[in-house]
Amino acid sequence: MKKLIVSCLTVGALLNMNAQNYWKKNTGKTAKVILTSSKTNEKMADKGTVKFEKFGQPKETDACIFVDPDFKYQKLIGIGGAITDASAETFYKMPKNKQKEIMDAYFGKNGLGYTVVRTNMNSCDFSSDSYTYVQDDDTALKTFNIAHDEKYKIPMIKEAQKAIGKDFTFYFSPWSPPAWMKSNKSLYKGGRLENQYYQTWADYYIKFIKEYEKRGINIWGLTVQNEPMATQSWESCIYSAEEEGEFLKNNLGPTLWKNGYKDKKVMIWDHNRDLIYQRATTTLSDPETSKYAHGIGYHWYETWNNKTQLFDNLAETQRAFPDKFLAFTEGCKEQFDMSKIYDVSLGELYGRNMLNDFNKGTALWTDWNVLLDQTGGPNHVGNFCFAPIIADTSTGEVHYTYEYYYVGHVSKYIKPNAQRIGSSSNRAALTSTTFMNENGQLVTVIMNDSENDIETNLWIEGMSAKLSAPAHSIQTVIL
Repeated sequence: MKKLIVSCLTVGALLNMNAQNYWKKNTGKTAKVILTSSKTNEKMADKGTVKFEKFGQPKETDACIFVDPDFKYQKLIGIGGAITDASAETFYKMPKNKQKEIMDAYFGKNGLGYTVVRTNMNSCDFSSDSYTYVQDDDTALKTFNIAHDEKYKIPMIKEAQKAIGKDFTFYFSPWSPPAWMKSNKSLYKGGRLENQYYQTWADYYIKFIKEYEKRGINIWGLTVQNEPMATQSWESCIYSAEEEGEFLKNNLGPTLWKNGYKDKKVMIWDHNRDLIYQRATTTLSDPETSKYAHGIGYHWYETWNNKTQLFDNLAETQRAFPDKFLAFTEGCKEQFDMSKIYDVSLGELYGRNMLNDFNKGTALWTDWNVLLDQTGGPNHVGNFCFAPIIADTSTGEVHYTYEYYYVGHVSKYIKPNAQRIGSSSNRAALTSTTFMNENGQLVTVIMNDSENDIETNLWIEGMSAKLSAPAHSIQTVIL
């Protein structure tokens, strides 16, 4: 008991010393402020610096964002978006100078700092047509060919890869196996993978990985199935939690390992937050299944149109599986309307999700299409949506929505391998998260989605910087 008390005191003293050392370096220092405000129409504007002064015990009347660098949580894998068929087709319909502008806006050194790219294996709703890589009934996969992807998708992915460099993190997701492998004999409207084709479908992933890597595109990871509980009018396939587990344990996992792909990061679920805890606890209950899974993917479509997203489900899932990372793999604003592309609510949808997702343990955050055209497509089933950048292929004009800027307040300043640290807000209208980059730089992002301006304090270990948080704004504070 005596040794335990000494040990606890030592840990406590070290934590206190860390905090003291942190503020020995930063007392009286200034922090840089970057602001996007719909009120003043400023977009990622440099607002100069704020100074930290001594500030003891805050009162209830003091609006504060509290940060404590001694408490450290998950490390960031990266932030990015999906290069789908729709994104790539739109990209190559734009003039060369606009292509460069778009590429730089996301992946360039002065852009949003995207390091993550997701794509679709076989067609998805954001494809101009439906396709697979093999001919019907080719169980040996001798006809496997990714020529379809070489026209638009692969060239754009390679451009992004070149711009990103060493931090390039690329993964893929299937929407549906070939129709002949499925119970309903269709790419669309759900259906299930027939048991007799489990191994053939697992081999299909290997073919895809090999073909992409032959072309110099290193694959970091994959999800087992996009939205395995969604029977859509477009490409879809249904798995119960048990079925997904069986496929991963008996086929996909062993096949990846046998082919030297043990390092590929496999993510289960890849659907909404509403069922994430049930899916994870069921699929990963078998250790033989769990050993093949690295992460748990999710989307936001359960309640995207209000402020009651089920963020606590993420925290509960992370507590249950601390050895697996949480990955936001897809989200967008649906029901595209060109007249609303400059609405600040688009940005606030992203800000609300990103900041809460990170606070609940998320390590990877991937937007849906990086680029769409003036129709919110192309999309072969009329499921038109918003994207952070809209490219008008008829005029050559590039439109930057508030989605772009709100994502940028996180992705541009919080780098891969940054570690989230303890933080909280004492005002419901202020949503915030804080990360520490590997170089020790502290980055706090604060969003005010209310109708009222709020004067607040960024409070860190008895020091505070006074900030203005205008109504409908987001800001990044860099110390």
